Amino acid sequence: MADGTRSLRGGSPASSPVLGGRGRAAVVAAAAAAAGGSIPPGHGFRRVTLTKPTFCHYCTDFIWGLAGYQCEVCNFMSHEKCLKNVKIPCSCIAPSLVRVPVAHCFGPPGHYKRKFCTVCRKSLESPAFRCEVCELHVHTDCILFACSDCRQCHQDGHQDHDTYHHHWREGNLSSSARCEVCKKTCGSSEVLSGMRCEWCGILAHAACYIIVTPECTFGRLRNMILPPSCVRLFSRNFSKLHCFRISENLQTESDEDDDVDGSTQGSAKDVQISTDSSKQTLKIFDGNDAVKRNQFRLISVPRIAKNEEVVEAALRAYYINDDQQEYELQTFTQQALLSDDVINRNDAAEDSNLGSVFRESVPEAWIIRAKPKDEEVIRIYPAWLKVGMAYVSLRVNKDSTTQTVIKEVLPLLGRQTECLQNFKLVEVLMGSKQVQRMVLDNQELILNRLKDIRKTSIRQMNQTRFYIVENSKSIVRVNLFVGGLPPQLSPEEYTNILKDELAIKTNVVSVSHVYQAQGAVVLEISCFSEAERIYMLVKDTTVNDKPLNAVVIPEVMASKVPQNCCPLLVFVNPKSGGLKGRDLLYSFRKLLNPHQVFELTNGGPLPGFHTFSKVPSFRVLVCGGDGTVGWVLGALEEIRHKLVCSEPSVAILPLGTGNDLGRVLRWGAGYSGEDPYSILVSVDEADDVLMDRWTILLDAEEPAEGAENGVAEPEPPKIVQMNNYCGLGIDAELSLDFHHAREEEPGKFNSRFHNKGVYVKVGLQKISHTRNLHKDIKLQVDQHEVELPSIEGLIFINIPSWGSGADLWGSESDNRFEKPRIDDGLLEVVGVTGVVHMGQVQGGFRSGIRIAQGSYFRVTLLKPIPVQVDGEPWIQAPGQIIISAAGPKVHMLKKSKQKQKKTGSLREVRVDSMSVSEGGR
Repeated sequence: MADGTRSLRGGSPASSPVLGGRGRAAVVAAAAAAAGGSIPPGHGFRRVTLTKPTFCHYCTDFIWGLAGYQCEVCNFMSHEKCLKNVKIPCSCIAPSLVRVPVAHCFGPPGHYKRKFCTVCRKSLESPAFRCEVCELHVHTDCILFACSDCRQCHQDGHQDHDTYHHHWREGNLSSSARCEVCKKTCGSSEVLSGMRCEWCGILAHAACYIIVTPECTFGRLRNMILPPSCVRLFSRNFSKLHCFRISENLQTESDEDDDVDGSTQGSAKDVQISTDSSKQTLKIFDGNDAVKRNQFRLISVPRIAKNEEVVEAALRAYYINDDQQEYELQTFTQQALLSDDVINRNDAAEDSNLGSVFRESVPEAWIIRAKPKDEEVIRIYPAWLKVGMAYVSLRVNKDSTTQTVIKEVLPLLGRQTECLQNFKLVEVLMGSKQVQRMVLDNQELILNRLKDIRKTSIRQMNQTRFYIVENSKSIVRVNLFVGGLPPQLSPEEYTNILKDELAIKTNVVSVSHVYQAQGAVVLEISCFSEAERIYMLVKDTTVNDKPLNAVVIPEVMASKVPQNCCPLLVFVNPKSGGLKGRDLLYSFRKLLNPHQVFELTNGGPLPGFHTFSKVPSFRVLVCGGDGTVGWVLGALEEIRHKLVCSEPSVAILPLGTGNDLGRVLRWGAGYSGEDPYSILVSVDEADDVLMDRWTILLDAEEPAEGAENGVAEPEPPKIVQMNNYCGLGIDAELSLDFHHAREEEPGKFNSRFHNKGVYVKVGLQKISHTRNLHKDIKLQVDQHEVELPSIEGLIFINIPSWGSGADLWGSESDNRFEKPRIDDGLLEVVGVTGVVHMGQVQGGFRSGIRIAQGSYFRVTLLKPIPVQVDGEPWIQAPGQIIISAAGPKVHMLKKSKQKQKKTGSLREVRVDSMSVSEGGR
């Protein structure tokens, strides 16, 4: 953009003698109402000359000609004809429009093509942040200016309500997105444009969304979403990452740079140090906190600029559209509050002899300060009292204290008859990463408090509110899941271990639930600081050389779950399918309530089942390989008796290598980037089927090696669960070799193609191998001895898919056996003669050798033999293997055949439903 030729500013803050500087939002709103909506909300537009192709942020059309109008603060670009219709507020007043302040949950920085920053509206060309809970994208240097307007996913005891409105987020829509109101295209890949509700996914133009019914029904996925009104979580001292159980392994790297270098690097992106002799680049700090953290913004101004122009440019750099006459610039040498160590820390010693405002060698460092006031108007928000008004304005002077403010506010709220001692004034800092609350002392001078906030940071002043709150005895109850403890202990023994290792305070900490078989407990803590201390200490604690793990879990209030709601409990294994597991975590957190999405590497399946233990009806989606599915089904079997919904149906999103169970249930051979929204719709429409599960008892008779005093003790019996198949011999030997190769170089095993290549390689190495397995084992089926043919591998199959989709049993009819089904209570026994035979089966040229079909099996091993169950291999010592049915059948979800025909229409309903590949577009 070239230099501006004239300025168009609506509702100057100087025109309001009542509200002064911070009343910009109210002034603009009043002016817009008086002008019939013709003045844009909070923007400061100026006419600019266009030097490159530019699109309007309102109508998304190309701006023809050489002139357009750009907001000096947030870079909103518009046609002249569109100015009167602009409804999107400027970033400078966005904090004042937040209904319920909720902090964002930023993940590690990444590259997001075709995305735009919500604050400065520019494209994300450099590494940027995105919220893991909502669709907010923001530059590294803009993160401090982002509003705390994330989705409210639970009740926290502050502003709880049962009716939910649409949660609108602007921009980053697909170019094919269509408005729900006018049915026209509302998305753009060129600018930040269009609106989307982050709960129901409804799309609309910025001009159309205001006429949409405000109540949100959660859209097509309403029956699968856990309503926020049903979830309670007291999370004052915990970060959003902890609340939503998001791994911090990648987050730690970005956090170290965020506080120190983020603003510096980002500001250099916007304002390059000018080589033009008529320009001067300045460093601008917004307060003492920015000086200590070395967080500054760069501005470029003409060398002949007036002081007022420099102040105005500095305010724009910090997204503040106040009257520049209320602020002034000061150098470090004029700062009485800055100690020498702070000056030295910021390399300001060399600048201490600044004479002129303009120098020619290096950027100068200045601090923008608010001029002191004798009185001003503040806003008091009574939202927690639910009185039906947004805020009340109150004039305060140098004698106004917290108590006098409460006394003056209560009559304005219709509460003049109530006692002052029943209320308190709370200062709320609405930071993008954390919403901080502080109760003000009754005798604190309000003007002094405002002065201190502005001295710390004028940006923070723009993000600070004052709430009047009723005093009440708030009940604090933090639920902390602690795993990794020794199994099969009593509650008293677990309490003693926690006392010894974590020094828990029994007056505020109690054990509410015990899972003895899994070695886990749930702690109920009535003190925030104690909960935070225990959570952080658990990470560095080991018991019996086994590390403990802690997970903050929410409380689901089952009585508030709607009757027709069957929420989906999602388990994702981020280690499966390369990086697709992590992308799916992000997508499902966006599409559902993040509290119903659990990462299996963070405590396993038990925290999720405990969270849903009181939900009357729910379904489960497991994202991972067959091993992950078996893990979740095993945990479900162990905890089933403690669930109100003891038989939830389980769906599969296959992320592994073989994915045989996913193939049988029609979920596909493996996930390849399908739309996560369509996957959830498929789960909702899936059919409920039953599947057998089997218990395998491994009883080794050979003495364990290394017995003391020459007395040999046999290995204790071992029990494992089987869902798909169990193999002995060459099949298990190949799995074992693959397992060893993966353990040696785990980083290489992140794609199905590579994994199958390794299987082929180890198979070729065994092609000349001969093992007379039929001589080393004996088989008994339903109490009858079965003579084995000459084979190298014996496989028990429960589903009609083996080795990545091969039909080992075959489709030929045989009068000796029944037609196999996954719920017939029978296993099929098949033999293979070697690697070549297995390859022929994989290619569909042959089937296995049918040996038997039954419900009870006893295998006698005469020598050590490789064994694998659902892809988990080991060497089994000589002894007995007994296979029998494992209690009740498990409920699974089978994808409906008709689903394929509906996919197209579903994509039209939600055309931009967070594709997992968005980061690489």
